[in-house]
Amino acid sequence: MIAANDIDFDIVIAGGGMIGTTLSLALAPLKLRVAVVEAVARAERQQPSFDDRSTALSRSSQRCFEAMGLWPEIVATATPIRSIHVSERGRFGFSHIDAEQQNVEALGYVVINRVLGGVLQQAVTGIDKLDWICPGKITAVDIAEDRATVIVESPEGKTSLSCRLLVAADGANSAVREMIGISARHTDYGQRAVIGNLLPEIAPGNRAFERFTDSGPLAMLPVADNRAAFVWILPPAEADFVLQLSDDAFTAHLQEAFGLRLGKFSRVGKRAAYPLTMSKANGLTGRRSVLVGNAAHGLHPVAAQGFNLGVRDIAALCDCVAEARPGCGGRPDPGAVQVLESYAEWRKADQSKLVRFTDGIVRLFGSQRPPVRILRNIGMLGFDLVPGIRKLFARHTMGLAGRLPRLSRGVPLE
Repeated sequence: MIAANDIDFDIVIAGGGMIGTTLSLALAPLKLRVAVVEAVARAERQQPSFDDRSTALSRSSQRCFEAMGLWPEIVATATPIRSIHVSERGRFGFSHIDAEQQNVEALGYVVINRVLGGVLQQAVTGIDKLDWICPGKITAVDIAEDRATVIVESPEGKTSLSCRLLVAADGANSAVREMIGISARHTDYGQRAVIGNLLPEIAPGNRAFERFTDSGPLAMLPVADNRAAFVWILPPAEADFVLQLSDDAFTAHLQEAFGLRLGKFSRVGKRAAYPLTMSKANGLTGRRSVLVGNAAHGLHPVAAQGFNLGVRDIAALCDCVAEARPGCGGRPDPGAVQVLESYAEWRKADQSKLVRFTDGIVRLFGSQRPPVRILRNIGMLGFDLVPGIRKLFARHTMGLAGRLPRLSRGVPLE
């Protein structure tokens, strides 16, 4: 626990999940005094951000972890995606993206959140000038011209921390976002994601599949031991129904929705489900405060872009903080107006684009109107046939489009 007379920080990060932990590691080369406040004790099974869900890391996220020196440990437990097949059940249109055609080793890498969390939590151990208050919860925020002050409640009691920059990285339902006066718009999709993994008869072979069905999209991602992780989007009542089925009955339902591209399914693992919403903050910065990750934008998982977008938030914020000019006492001022304005301007276009993109896919493929379904098939065929479209799409999904910060280009901050 932090000593009572040692409570002044350059940056306080609210939230120690995947985004908050990654940010604390990314900031380490800048030698700033950083505190992370996380409500859940640092035990992998308790931390909801580090559960059994799978995350598809984009090319830009890979470069970030390379620049941070963490990629060798992550890739050792990850599965590369070298092709993506997109189709709609019962329709003739389909499309595919291939890593070789994009001149990259892989379009992305699939890693289990729990495994990634283990790498990240091990990496924070022993970092100089990085303090963790865990478990701890920020219950109040007071922002002045030159600093932000937060009240943290922990098992040891209440502590007051001051900082030059407060970062809200505490998720889509961010309490700190509300405390600093930034509202958010929420859209309930009326869907639940059923997740798990299984053993297909045909090994995925580094192939990922996105299958659009009448009930919702179904993704199959390659993971270790020739298994496939699935994300099956369903209406709530149908999700509840399939969760209660026996393993054999569940795989039969899933097989019917997906088809036989991977042969017969068997040995399904533990299943779980969570509700799907979209959230978008009505602003990215406040005085002495900034939003990153799901606190700024919570995306539908249909395009597997949520975490990757958050990593680009981190990379851009680190670039802006690295350029911070000295403030009072000659210390860099990461919460200066110029820093926050630069971050907001940099991230606005990328965040808006991904929010519109994922929301558009959900609504496009959720429509059962015949004219829309015809356009979907024509669009997927055109995706393969129109020159340049596939390459542009691939660069956006790999996180390589637009102005990239240093970490997203694989360049270390130090």
